[in-house]
Amino acid sequence: MEEKNTNTISPETAKGWIEQGETALGIELGSTRIKAVLIGADHSPIASGAFDWENRLENGVWTYHLDDVWKGIRGAYRALAEEVKARYGTVLKRPGAMGVSGMMHGYLPFDAEGNQLAEFRTWRNTITEQEAAELTSLFQFNIPQRWSIAHLWRAVKNKEPHVEKLHYLTTLAGFVHWKLTGEKVLGVGEASGMFPIDSDTKAFHAGMVAQFDSLLSEQGISWRLSEVLPKVLSAGEPAGTLTPEGAKLLDPTGELEAGVPLCPPEGDAGTGMAATNSVSVRTGNVSAGTSIFAMVVLEKALSKVYPEIDMVTTPSGLPVAMVHCNTCTSDLDAWVRLFGQLLEAAGTTLSKSRLYELLYHQALEGEPDCGGVLSYNCYSGEPVAGLEDGCPLVTRNPDSALTLPNFMRAQLYAAMATLQMGMELLFREEQVALEKLYGHGGLFKTKGVGQRLLAGALNVPVAVLETAGEGGPWGMALLAMYRKNRQPGETLERYLEQKVFQSAAGSCEPPRAEDTAGFASYMKRYRAGLIAEREAAKALK
Repeated sequence: MEEKNTNTISPETAKGWIEQGETALGIELGSTRIKAVLIGADHSPIASGAFDWENRLENGVWTYHLDDVWKGIRGAYRALAEEVKARYGTVLKRPGAMGVSGMMHGYLPFDAEGNQLAEFRTWRNTITEQEAAELTSLFQFNIPQRWSIAHLWRAVKNKEPHVEKLHYLTTLAGFVHWKLTGEKVLGVGEASGMFPIDSDTKAFHAGMVAQFDSLLSEQGISWRLSEVLPKVLSAGEPAGTLTPEGAKLLDPTGELEAGVPLCPPEGDAGTGMAATNSVSVRTGNVSAGTSIFAMVVLEKALSKVYPEIDMVTTPSGLPVAMVHCNTCTSDLDAWVRLFGQLLEAAGTTLSKSRLYELLYHQALEGEPDCGGVLSYNCYSGEPVAGLEDGCPLVTRNPDSALTLPNFMRAQLYAAMATLQMGMELLFREEQVALEKLYGHGGLFKTKGVGQRLLAGALNVPVAVLETAGEGGPWGMALLAMYRKNRQPGETLERYLEQKVFQSAAGSCEPPRAEDTAGFASYMKRYRAGLIAEREAAKALK
């Protein structure tokens, strides 16, 4: 069956949805792009807008300035609103619902007056190794370095001056939602990247909160953790409405009206699950862009703590095993740009999409083990691989076959290598069974290539829906539409299955034996060569 898309929706129908408030708006702040997507009553995208941005490395900390947050959000929304006018001849005044998502984790502290107390410390920072280990030991629950609580504990231990003034700690999505609505809340999936969630109560784990409060008492801190964290909400719950001030922040032209209901703000992991219908047990998805992570909805709790595996939740609170790796396509993108510059120097050009397509398909012509070519794509530390710092590195033996196909295949393998290391623990140690994984994100934009190679790498069928290119912003819009249309007792899982994905089209690539064997050979060399990557990062830091 064919998936519904904008090609089958008449402009008149879409215009009617827009003017009658039968739409939902999703905004996602990704690592390199802020994107807004407007969907119609049939859940398909009818308009979108985007704004490119980059993180900064300042004083050893990866960060974004909050002024850039608003510049980017306004830019993405403006582009969407202009598309609505151009395509449908009407003005977007009041979406039926909306929601905000962003990069998970990180550290955004504010005082009682709402002033920012420290730079936004993003998920990319690997500066909390000791603190994360201490909390993991205390809670007997894996606390990754990028989680908000690890950053908070580091600030407390280091007696940073702002800690005593701390009144509210949130994430990027939580910050934007707060400024749009005045509500200090988080969706449960996003909250699970701040502090452990109790899946029974769908709230921050009370016992662990008490344990952390004891640490605060020992440090002489007067406030308690529950006083500074957001309120946790599940998908579909009311999370406030757009205030007049929030509407002005988003759309300074004044065309956007206040009063739009918002769903709980979520993280990019949760929106990826929604966008791929991977919110039920025995489902999973891989989000592959600037970072790469896999989400597997579990039937039962893991038997022990794994430093390589995070425990988070779906937007409705089901437990999820998450394997997160800091770098995926950044180095791959850099090489594609380099080849583009070579073409320009030779007096010719290719469009960005055509260049990616050409180079990705070269990878399929490469030897299954890359002919001995080995690539490390680490732009920052990579806890899954035990790397404190990153240093992009390409190496090979003198007799390796350095060809363009082998080189490009090695680049794609590098984007998947650390993910495979974490997933192998789930498959081998926990006997987690998956019928298939759903892929979405930039790695899958070139049809069939990343999908096929990831299937071989993980030895699991990988499906890509035709909506996969819409990614997280579309997933956020779906969560907003669920907030708008939810019927009493209707679960998120049922809503997505029956009302969004029932007729969705896509393709599924089974693992090929030669790819699986070739990737296994590549990984043997990759693991052996980690010592070189580690020393290179140390020497060149």
